[in-house]
Amino acid sequence: MRPDAVDISKRAIWTGRILSGLAIVFLVMDGGMKVFKPPFIVEANVKLGYPESAIVGIGIALLACTLLYVIPRTTVLGAVLLTGYLGGAVATNVRAGTGWFNTLFPIGFAVVIWMGVWLRDSRLRALAP
Repeated sequence: MRPDAVDISKRAIWTGRILSGLAIVFLVMDGGMKVFKPPFIVEANVKLGYPESAIVGIGIALLACTLLYVIPRTTVLGAVLLTGYLGGAVATNVRAGTGWFNTLFPIGFAVVIWMGVWLRDSRLRALAP
């Protein structure tokens, strides 16, 4: 084992993979829906204050960040970028006044993303005191 890594149980690794896999499925679905723009997605984003012309770009950015999260070598970068994306979702929901669930969901989702990385990446665990 490398000196900058810690030992992780197989159970933790698989739990991390499952959490990350669920997050990836949700993020790809969300990004894909923004790229293909079905009417209910356009309507929801316009209600949040985004012009229809911005929806595809937002979807592409989400898919690019998710791709970085999927690649093992760039997982942490992807998680950081996705956290920023989800922070924007929180700000949008606060500004639009959509209620507590819609505001807190992206925060909980960011926690799931980071737990997936934490449970399966020994280098990230080695940073903890």
